[in-house]
Amino acid sequence: MKFQWDKKYLYWGITAFCVIALSIVFYYVLFHPTKFFQFFSSIAKTCAPIISGLVLAYLLTPICTFFENYLLIPIYKKCNLNINDVKPKKRIRSLAILLTLFVVIYLLYIFFSIVLKEIISSIQSIVLQFPIYVKNLEKWIDSTLSLNKDIETFANNMLDTYYVELNDWLNNSLLPQVNVIVKEVSLSLISVVKGLWNLIIGLIVSVYVLFSKEQFAGQSKKIIYAFFSKKKANEIISDIRYANKTFGAYVSGKIIDSIIIGFLCFFLMKLLKINYPILISVIIGITNIIPFFGPFIGAVPSILLILLINPFNGIKFLILIILLQTFDGNILGPKILGDSTGLSSFWVIFSITLFGAYFGIIGMAIGVPIFALIYAAFKRKVNRNLLSKNLPTNTLEYHYLSKVSEDNTLVPLTEEEKRNSRKAVNKDTKFKRILNTTDHKKTNHFNDD
Repeated sequence: MKFQWDKKYLYWGITAFCVIALSIVFYYVLFHPTKFFQFFSSIAKTCAPIISGLVLAYLLTPICTFFENYLLIPIYKKCNLNINDVKPKKRIRSLAILLTLFVVIYLLYIFFSIVLKEIISSIQSIVLQFPIYVKNLEKWIDSTLSLNKDIETFANNMLDTYYVELNDWLNNSLLPQVNVIVKEVSLSLISVVKGLWNLIIGLIVSVYVLFSKEQFAGQSKKIIYAFFSKKKANEIISDIRYANKTFGAYVSGKIIDSIIIGFLCFFLMKLLKINYPILISVIIGITNIIPFFGPFIGAVPSILLILLINPFNGIKFLILIILLQTFDGNILGPKILGDSTGLSSFWVIFSITLFGAYFGIIGMAIGVPIFALIYAAFKRKVNRNLLSKNLPTNTLEYHYLSKVSEDNTLVPLTEEEKRNSRKAVNKDTKFKRILNTTDHKKTNHFNDD
């Protein structure tokens, strides 16, 4: 008897396999989390060059596209060369990649040869001259607050209390750590060779991805249309395109915005003759990548450091930071970023807090675009479900909604229902006020006793 093959057996077999596999994974996550995360950590270490290459290619794509579309293609057109043939396209792409790599490597060379060297020498100088800065601050406090002895005593006590702790941290933690980092970078041959090897492999992978990005995109779309229905495949590709636009626009825009703010901070600090312009500008530029909280994270320690050296310069720097952040928040940021995430201020703060709690500074930096993707995916799913039920997607239409009728008509709240709702709110507020008053009286009675 010939066996009759039925697709449902394959479906149930795959379903059973997935259930068993997920149960095993869940067991290891629940009872052996260390082994589970070690397994993924070992995979991540093995694939580190490939992952770094893909990330590098993603970050370099806007620069490569800029050189290709705005520099090389116009030059080819002016020379009356046909850019639609295969060979000219390959030449243009190759030149664009070479220009991109040259710019990136040159910028890295400047950073490590000038900026990093200056940062290390600045930190060492701060540590060595810290006692002198404290004495200068004490003299300034004595001369400024001599008219009010209470404030002067309080300020001197605070300075004496935290001077010992800060000096201990600088000498026993920060300075040795800087020296350790410098020694490891300069003397640890194995780490340097391994890092260079990963960097070289990642660079080769990024060049290959940049050169064949259309080919990879075409293959990915081909696979999606092969395994999903046309409607589902169109939705998936649309979501991926939206995610790329949101994440890419935000990350590249935020990096450009932070670089501009860092350079502006450096030039203005040089103009105002404020100490350690390179070190502080790098701190301000890097922390500016973090939305909302970033400016405060970078500005507070910088202001405290400058106040130790020269209190008047500290006041100048505080005014400078306020002006810079006002310019960034109202002019530069909106001009570069626009509304790339589509999140309100509440969700921005929520995403920074959530991702920062689990992933630290990196989570605070990339939490906003990642949460924006999750938020957008959920919003698009909700809207699609509403449209499939012939219901509107505009949130405003649901503000005063009472119910949805059988013919999908939105029935708003009546005036009486609105009044009853307001009365309930007022009663609740009045009841809370009575409770607070009663508690206050009880507390006063207890205190009198």
